[in-house]
Amino acid sequence: MTISDPMAAAHLYRLAFGFIPAQMIHAAARLRLPDLLAERSLTTGELADLTGTHAPSLRRLMRGLASIGLVEEGEGGAFRLTPAGAPLRSDVPGSVRPMLMPYFDEGIWASWGRFLDSVRTGRPAVESVTGGSVFDHFAADPELAAEFNAAMAVSGGAEAWSLAQSFDFTGVRTVVDIGGGSGALLAVLLGHHRGLRGILVDTPAGVSDAPAAFAAAGVADRCEITAGDFFTSVPGGGDLYVIKSVLHDWDDEECVRILRNCRRAMDSTGRVLIVEVIAPAVVNPTTDPFLTASDLNLLVLTRGRERTQEEFAHLLKEAGLRLTGVGDPVGFNGYRTIEARPAAVEGGAA
Repeated sequence: MTISDPMAAAHLYRLAFGFIPAQMIHAAARLRLPDLLAERSLTTGELADLTGTHAPSLRRLMRGLASIGLVEEGEGGAFRLTPAGAPLRSDVPGSVRPMLMPYFDEGIWASWGRFLDSVRTGRPAVESVTGGSVFDHFAADPELAAEFNAAMAVSGGAEAWSLAQSFDFTGVRTVVDIGGGSGALLAVLLGHHRGLRGILVDTPAGVSDAPAAFAAAGVADRCEITAGDFFTSVPGGGDLYVIKSVLHDWDDEECVRILRNCRRAMDSTGRVLIVEVIAPAVVNPTTDPFLTASDLNLLVLTRGRERTQEEFAHLLKEAGLRLTGVGDPVGFNGYRTIEARPAAVEGGAA
């Protein structure tokens, strides 16, 4: 390959200007264009009237969406939604819209504009953009916080059902969900296993939607909601402490604090079940792009990262736990289960 290789140049152009289709998708979702086109074709004039937008500019957006296959232009300038664009509808099972919306927030988008700052300093760019952590940023805006909670519920749906069906809950009576937000994961586990009881642990803002979620799932009578700080302590009495998509948000020291609190809360037969993406030791072009995208997003927005199996084992050891098994993938985003038990102490007892 030479520097003048046209195929290589074209590939780099498509990558470098990827922010353009990203913002096109954002605009389409924010204006609810897929919802408006769900049942019938509409012209840009009709869409502009319904969305309160500038018709000539909207037409340019629609043509852009057509170029990436999300809509299709027909006779008379009317546009229809394609199957590729259907997952952007807000009213379909498996909609991706909730997952996308918080990440198109102005503060998040601006933070990615300072990506190089994070590479140079190792600090999340969001802190210099918003003046606080990404969680402070979400909490300060109720609408954005609701979008983030909805995104977390959607992103965990596939993993929740897969975990409920594939993990062996034999001998488990009480599941403690650490940092479980609205309780989407715990609701699925309790709904699938009628003999389980659950305890949900998260911040007051994090658990605010949990009562409604548990009631809707019909498991409210078997679940306790604890608003608290998992860096300080977690409830005792659990047989299984589930930590999904939490540790990757924090640095090693904070992760050890969370895990150590779980170790202190459980008895010698208790277990910890981490549900996270496990990073490969070596990345190459065949690596799932979700993993590297997630890892870099964590660099910009948090002090955490995606970790290898060896790195998880180290965290567990520091917390007085030992890694006892890594499960098959759950869901479709590369999540795996990492099981741990109390480490042996002097004298051979656990």
